[in-house]
Amino acid sequence: MARKQHHEEHANHEAWAIPYGDLVTLLLAFFVVMYAVSSVNEGKYRVLSESLQSAFKGPPRSLSPVQLGEQIRSLNSGSNSGMDPQQSVPQTASPTFKTGQAGGLSAELQEVSDELEAAMRDLIDADTVILNRTGRWIEVEIKNDILFPTGSSAIDSDATEIIQRFAEILAPLPNPLRVEGHTDNRPISTKVFPSNWELSAARAATLVRSFEAAGVDPARMSVAGMGEHQPVADNETAAGRLRNRRVALVILEAPALADTAVQAGGLPAQVPDAPAAAAATPEGAEVSL
Repeated sequence: MARKQHHEEHANHEAWAIPYGDLVTLLLAFFVVMYAVSSVNEGKYRVLSESLQSAFKGPPRSLSPVQLGEQIRSLNSGSNSGMDPQQSVPQTASPTFKTGQAGGLSAELQEVSDELEAAMRDLIDADTVILNRTGRWIEVEIKNDILFPTGSSAIDSDATEIIQRFAEILAPLPNPLRVEGHTDNRPISTKVFPSNWELSAARAATLVRSFEAAGVDPARMSVAGMGEHQPVADNETAAGRLRNRRVALVILEAPALADTAVQAGGLPAQVPDAPAAAAATPEGAEVSL
């Protein structure tokens, strides 16, 4: 009879993996428990969170300050002064003046405003030009539709006469002139204008060159392209987009008059910055004849 052959049992060389897995599981549970019972520094956590967000997704959305330690109570806090700590302190609004309000403009700017209003009466009646009088400057909004074709910075041939009318009034003046270009929120992407920034700046620069050719001193003028970021109306409607597509002429006080007003009022000797957009002008400041 043939003998039965006994097969040799193979040794399990991976038996160590079972206790190793148990050890790793126990260590994980241990650190989870330790983390649960520990206190998290909220300030450092926010710093880490915003740093990671800035690295992977761009700059953080929140600009609020990060509290890294315990907040120290001020001696002038609301609880000591009788004021609610959550109550915000009202800010004093800067003075603005309605059209024709006495004391709103200097005599020179008032004369310029009246001359512009008389010369552009037909355009003001047609709501293509809006004249705003605010503080120490005059702002004239001109809708782009009467100046430029859609998506272009070339002056329309029909707008030459309008530009000449403005230049005849602006050329003799010593006042600084800032020309701002604005668009609606509809995107543009061409080789010439990759975005509304380029389109708005190009339109403002084109108008400045036209004024220079018509006799306005270029040393008095500056250009600003605002893109679609300073709307004065709702971009959800066609009428709102039409209002936002505009060029703004900001006429500041003459330097000599500004210095005189500074000496009288004790303010810093500089001409105030022009408004970034007509949105800062109250509705009552618009001229409608």
